[in-house]
Amino acid sequence: MRRIRLYVSLFLILLGCLLVAGAGLVASPTESTISTTSVTASDGINAADSTSSRGPKSVLVLTVSDTINPVTASFISRGIDEANEMQAECVIIMLDTPGGGLDATKDIIKRILASNVPVVVFVAPQGAHAASAGSIILLAAHVAVMSPGTNMGAAHPVNIGQKMDETMSAKVENDLAAYTRSLAEKRGRNLEWAEDSIRKSASITASEALKKNMIDLLASDLGDLLEQLSGRSVKLDSGSKVVLKTNGALTVRFDLTWRDKALSAIANPNIAYILLMIGMYGIMFELMHPGAIYPGVIGAISLITAFFALQMLPVNYAGLILILIGIGLFIAEVKVVSYGMLTVGGIVCLVVGSMMLIKEPETGVHVSITLILPIAIATAGLFIFLATLALKAQSAKPFMGKKGFVGAVGTVKVAISPQVEGKVFVEGELWNANSSESLELGTRVKVVSIDGLNIKVIKNT
Repeated sequence: MRRIRLYVSLFLILLGCLLVAGAGLVASPTESTISTTSVTASDGINAADSTSSRGPKSVLVLTVSDTINPVTASFISRGIDEANEMQAECVIIMLDTPGGGLDATKDIIKRILASNVPVVVFVAPQGAHAASAGSIILLAAHVAVMSPGTNMGAAHPVNIGQKMDETMSAKVENDLAAYTRSLAEKRGRNLEWAEDSIRKSASITASEALKKNMIDLLASDLGDLLEQLSGRSVKLDSGSKVVLKTNGALTVRFDLTWRDKALSAIANPNIAYILLMIGMYGIMFELMHPGAIYPGVIGAISLITAFFALQMLPVNYAGLILILIGIGLFIAEVKVVSYGMLTVGGIVCLVVGSMMLIKEPETGVHVSITLILPIAIATAGLFIFLATLALKAQSAKPFMGKKGFVGAVGTVKVAISPQVEGKVFVEGELWNANSSESLELGTRVKVVSIDGLNIKVIKNT
């Protein structure tokens, strides 16, 4: 039992290390170097009440350096609400994203279209990109801006983990292409290239985007952007026009709270997947070995957290069922001798189910295969090891009861002859013993049988 608990602990530690490594997949939001006032999402109302953030010359700045997910959508929505409340000149969303979920993207775009304050999406800093869902958000902005050395596009719908038929694939592609064209038409941008970004997964640099009329400005940094925006007339979706006065405006930061950062981290498909696996293994080992306690506690916490994360992601329940079947096959391998067939089936179910678990055909949000394979291999290795231990235990000589006592070695304490019973000290106890040969005091003997409280011994050679 102690050995099994040790192996389970090591396995959970391994998965925990993968969780820490997976956390590196989630980028942390960056800080603006020219910010004069810092406002967090949680105290935005207080900022609106302060005189320093009021007035026509204040600009609210949000930084999004993460995947587009429900947490990101909520953060941007709250930021736009705050800008409307404080009557800011505009909202600047500094964007650097590899893409994300379409539902979250549409929520952000709806909020941009309903804003009474101009929304400027700025792909920055240099080296950043607005890929996939990010390029659609950039297209929806009242003013689209990119920094030199950035790129946008590659928004073709991607399907990971299962194959769509041609009809369904065409439906998804046509729907997203029409949605993108409608945004380009509303903002007076290049309809043809906007559609190519969907159908052909086209991607362009910042300078090319300006030439193709996909963005409005190029700016090296936030200060340069504020200067270029000043005096620009922006037509809101309500029909009213606003002339921006941003030159020398006070920049007010609207930052992610610790809660936003934590939720954004677990909303990452890779982190959610690791939490799910830790939770399942912890509960499973607790059920297999009641009383271990800590695997169950760790498993319960991880599983609840994983379910919270999965509700923010497009989960495919067929994938979840395959994962459960895979784990069931691994458990069966420990109980049943299948010569590895159950393990092979478990690996296949676990890998396929993991690839299908989180399905976002439009934007390709999925669990990384570089994370799935190590977990599948580690899981298979653990259960093969446990199955080996079980087989050894079944084939090992019993060490309790009569069968376990036979073969034990002891010492003669009272001499024995074929006609006279003596005494032998064995396994910490003194036994009445007889033998077919004479055995003197101190002779080392081996137990060959037991009858009640008497044992039969022979000389140990």
